[in-house]
Amino acid sequence: MCGIAGLALKPGARIAPETLAALARALAHRGPDGAGTHVSERAALVHTRLAIVDLATGDQPLFGAGAALIGNGEIYNNRELRAALPQIPFRTGSDCEPPLHLARAEADFLPLLRGMYALAIDDSERGVVMLARDPFGIKPLYRCAAEPGTAFASEPQALLAAGLATRRIDTARLVELLQLQFTTGNATVFSGIERVPPGALLTLRDGAEAELLGHKPIEPGEAPRDEDAALVALDAVLAQSVELHQRSDVPYGMFLSGGIDSAAILALMARLNETPVLAFTAGFDRDTVADERDDAEATARAVGARHERIEITEAMTWRHLPAIVAAMDDPAADYAIIPTWFLARHARGSVKVVLSGEGGDEMFAGYGRYRAAARPWPFARPMRARGAFDGLDLLRDRGEGWRDGLKRARQAAEGSFLARAQREDVATWLPDDLLLKLDRCLMAHGVEGRTPFLDREVARFAFALPDRLRARRGLGKYLLRKWLEANLPAARPFARKQGFDVPVAAWIAGQGQRLGELVARAPVIAEVADPARVRDLFGRAADRRAGVACWRLLFLALWHHRHGLGGAVDGDVFEILGERA
Repeated sequence: MCGIAGLALKPGARIAPETLAALARALAHRGPDGAGTHVSERAALVHTRLAIVDLATGDQPLFGAGAALIGNGEIYNNRELRAALPQIPFRTGSDCEPPLHLARAEADFLPLLRGMYALAIDDSERGVVMLARDPFGIKPLYRCAAEPGTAFASEPQALLAAGLATRRIDTARLVELLQLQFTTGNATVFSGIERVPPGALLTLRDGAEAELLGHKPIEPGEAPRDEDAALVALDAVLAQSVELHQRSDVPYGMFLSGGIDSAAILALMARLNETPVLAFTAGFDRDTVADERDDAEATARAVGARHERIEITEAMTWRHLPAIVAAMDDPAADYAIIPTWFLARHARGSVKVVLSGEGGDEMFAGYGRYRAAARPWPFARPMRARGAFDGLDLLRDRGEGWRDGLKRARQAAEGSFLARAQREDVATWLPDDLLLKLDRCLMAHGVEGRTPFLDREVARFAFALPDRLRARRGLGKYLLRKWLEANLPAARPFARKQGFDVPVAAWIAGQGQRLGELVARAPVIAEVADPARVRDLFGRAADRRAGVACWRLLFLALWHHRHGLGGAVDGDVFEILGERA
């Protein structure tokens, strides 16, 4: 995992060395192990490296076949691709070298790659620059129009820092963020900066878009209809994915919660590793939310894993929250950024790679909202039918425009009602919230996050399962639970779980009046909401619904201070927001 950036240049355009240096500085946290550049008449490429595979010869850019490549991520089937290309004289052991040659030989090469990636390729023979992103959107990539051509980067903040884009904010997108927790589609909150869509291959010629091959949804494969046979097949496909995701030349561990998904990853890592797995779990200083540390420790003990627990306190959160929010330059107001950031900060002392259970719910139908959406009419309940601020009489924009991205994803989804609900989340919630959170919070500390459930072959298997093996007995992830029951019963896969939560409402309630005043003063809050009603809302933060709304307003105030105004984050929450008092 690394940082990539650069420009596809207009004919005759030149790029100042200072611009490339600014891009490299802005992405240094993503790649603290080295940096490289490449400049041609078509492109300027910048790479910052986090060395995970091929530590000795894997520096980028990579060159070959008349092209140069920079990449962010991992190509897990690197060995298999090399074996399938015996005619290629590979120069390095980098997992990104096979895509360099495949891109020259195959017009539609992305389906051959099994991994997480964002790639930029300067092809001298064809005279084009290509940008590509993995089908789930695990690895980020952004673009914008700039004076010298089309600029791109792993993070919007790099484009801003290099002066290639402006901090002009789209207020309508902020309303979507507040209502939904994340923003959907290609447009970001920064006017003019767009996400390269997951699964897309964008070809740029003369500095402008020439062709965009859009995302091709992963089609269902073949899955046994019989439960026993499906369990055998599930074991095989998951074991293969975890084995691939463990390929690394540096130490790795995992994030372990009290849930099904991470327990399944742990069970397979324990099977595949000769040494004990290193697992990390977070908990909180409040008993208002479930503490998963004891359950996680019992699960870890059952397979002989080394287990490290961390406690996140209210004081820690107020001290570091400005930096945590600053990491989310493409904002997702998911309070799970708090434990994810602290876990990454702790894990970096021992490992450079962490496996995570992200994606298990989306692949195997874990969320209750899927089952609610799949009920027969008139009992079905559409997902996210209500925004966080509906009925609070607080936002200036009370329209329904924030639902448009969800509607488009819903209309594009196919399959059974249950499958459509899953596909909607795979197109929106997964890349625009969960994976964004994982990428930014881990890369803030130079740690690579890997997601074995979000694998092409796992998805083909999961999408082919009949609904009765996805959800049964009022529970989602039925087949995965059955598998875990046999392989790691200590995880208690059929026990009712309380769900992972963060005590932000309780923390905010303890500082309600003070925080409410500071948040209400923030200029961005006055743009989207009534400041007087904001103050009143913070006085009711102990109520869960009000507490969630308060958290999102606090997130927005901190986010705008850093990314809207370009402010520093070298203080705690109260110091940062108090600067404008």
